[in-house]
Order: sequence, then C-alpha cells, then structure tokens
Amino acid sequence: MAVTKESLEEVLREKLSADYVVATDTSGGCGQSFNVIIVSSVFEGKTLLQKHQMVNSAAKAEIAALHAFSQKTYTPAQWEEQNGTS
Repeated sequence: MAVTKESLEEVLREKLSADYVVATDTSGGCGQSFNVIIVSSVFEGKTLLQKHQMVNSAAKAEIAALHAFSQKTYTPAQWEEQNGTS
C-alpha cells in the first residue's frame, strides 16, 4: 500500500476530527518517511502518550507501510500557544 501525504492527512483528519493536519514526506519523495503535525480537540485532557496512541491507532495501516513516522500532537490551545497566536 502506497502512502501519500494526502492520504495520510485525510485519514488523520477524519479519524481524529482534526482541525489541522500537515504531513511532510521526509524520504525525498518516495513516501516511506513522514513527519506529521496534528491539532485536534480530541486530545484535550490526554497525556502525550495517550495522544500518540490515538494517532497510532487511527493510522495503524498507514504507519505499518512506512519506514519512519514522527508525530507532534497538540490541542487547539497548545497549538495557539506554540505559534504565539494566543
């Protein structure tokens, strides 16, 4: 199964009701390594480990097809604070 930036973003957006998702192909275009940023209110009150488990569960099939996967997860408030927009 080929994983694309668009397919990965769509799965995460849909399954996590994400407000913002951006996937970056870090494999030079072959689609084997991605860094993702996910902002979702479903992360409210969750620990970092719980958030990452939620992402891993939501994108289990896609992650299994990859060589490397890195994620950063934020609640909307954390994202605003991170970007200095609060």
